[in-house]
Formats: sequence, structure tokens, C-alpha cells
Amino acid sequence: MTLTLRLPLPLLRVLRQVLSGTSASRRTPRRDGPPAINELYHARRLSLVRLAVLMVDDLPTAEDVVQDVFAALYQRHGADLHTITDPHAYLTAGVMNAARSVLRRRRSARAYVPPPPASVPAAEDEALLPEQDPAVLAALARLTVRQRQVVVLRYWSELSEREIAEVLRVSPGTVKSTASRALTILRDALSGPRR
Repeated sequence: MTLTLRLPLPLLRVLRQVLSGTSASRRTPRRDGPPAINELYHARRLSLVRLAVLMVDDLPTAEDVVQDVFAALYQRHGADLHTITDPHAYLTAGVMNAARSVLRRRRSARAYVPPPPASVPAAEDEALLPEQDPAVLAALARLTVRQRQVVVLRYWSELSEREIAEVLRVSPGTVKSTASRALTILRDALSGPRR
């Protein structure tokens, strides 16, 4: 058995409008002054996203732009927009400015050219090092093992005194004094006449 109800005609119109989504104006009372930010968001978000897509040519970026503009609007003016005379123009200008910023960042990213890699000495140069400067090698041979380790770690590997102390398991003061003595020995050995 089916029960049929006869509804009054005005109520049927209201229900049709609610079901079709055209009764938004009846649900929210009309206020004087600017709308609240949530009303403005629901009314303008889609048109602003379309505008941003035309500018940045990318839907996810356009949605981010619009979301950022609404977040900045809320952060600056709160939920009631009584301090803004025309919030629609404010949002449009904000979206245009944010889209331009995105385009500037893209242009800067495309224009960036990384610096060329630093030149690395050829393997032959390092292999021929012992033959190139026998005086330096002879001076290094005068150092103790610890002094040679400190000099190599400091000037070849470019480690700090603290890092050298950790590697050699000595105190930083030992590294300083060892490096000082090693450099004194090297200066004395290399200050004589070179061939």
C-alpha cells in the first residue's frame, strides 16, 4: 500500500528549489554590508579559480593561489569583512597579484643556470705529484706519523681542528700543538735553497 500526500504548492516550490540548489538566498538572510568570508568563499571561489587558471595555466596551482588569497584575507580582516568596502574587487586583485607572483617565480626558476662544476685535477696530475715537488715530499718525510696525519687532514682534507681530534682520538689542543710543530719543521726544511 502506498501512501500519497498532497503538499501545498508553495511548499513544493520551496522543496524543488532546495533540491535543485537554487534556494541559497532563502536559507541565508540578506544582510546589509559585506558578506562573511565563508559566504564569499562559497560564492566566489569557483570564478576566482577559473581566473587563476587563465593566468597560471595549471589547475592545482590556481587552486593554491585562490586558497592563499582567502587565507590572507581571513588572517588580515577576520570572518566579518566590515573593513573592506568591496571584497569582490579585493579578492580579484589578490588573485591577480598572487598569479603574477607565481609566474615570476616560474620565470626565475627557468632562467636559473647552475654554475659550472669546479675543475677537478686530472688523475695524471695526482699520479705525477711525487715527481713534481721532491723538496715538499722530503720535508714531509721529516715529520712524525702524527704530525703528517695532522698536516694531511688539515690542509689536504680541509678538516677542522675538532674533526681532526675526533678522527685521531686526541684533544683539540694536541691537534693545535702538533700542527704548529709540523709547520715549523716544514718551514725550516723548505726555507733553504730549492732546486
